[in-house]
Amino acid sequence: MKLIEVNEINPILTEQLLEVWDKSVRETHLFLSDSEIKNIAKYIPQALNSIAHLIVAVNGENKPVAFMGIEERKLEMLFISHQYRGIGLGKQLLQYGIENYFINELGVNEQNPQAKGFYEHMGFQVYKRTDIDEQGNPYPILYMRLV
Repeated sequence: MKLIEVNEINPILTEQLLEVWDKSVRETHLFLSDSEIKNIAKYIPQALNSIAHLIVAVNGENKPVAFMGIEERKLEMLFISHQYRGIGLGKQLLQYGIENYFINELGVNEQNPQAKGFYEHMGFQVYKRTDIDEQGNPYPILYMRLV
């Protein structure tokens, strides 16, 4: 997989990343209903356009299959298409972010134990928990720091 740092996002890339996001969320965020996923999806284009650093992983056909967003030293988003999970792509992206953007913090849904386990495997530890997410929804967030 090739990692690309995106400086300017266009409508086609936005649509492709929204598809990656949707496939990833449906595989990993089993606590969300279909209507909740569709509602959250409305905010993804704005989030993609406003993130400071957007790194996209593309396959051999130059099609996006994963992406992460970084703000300051915090991982704000990391999504991988379901068919590309389990092959080391998350590790490749996160290591890139740690090495190039000094990521040392992130938040993860408590109801996504696979993601929590992955981040723990990568050296992060929980330092704080909230009962609601940053939008005020009843999804507990675990805040983690790189140890």
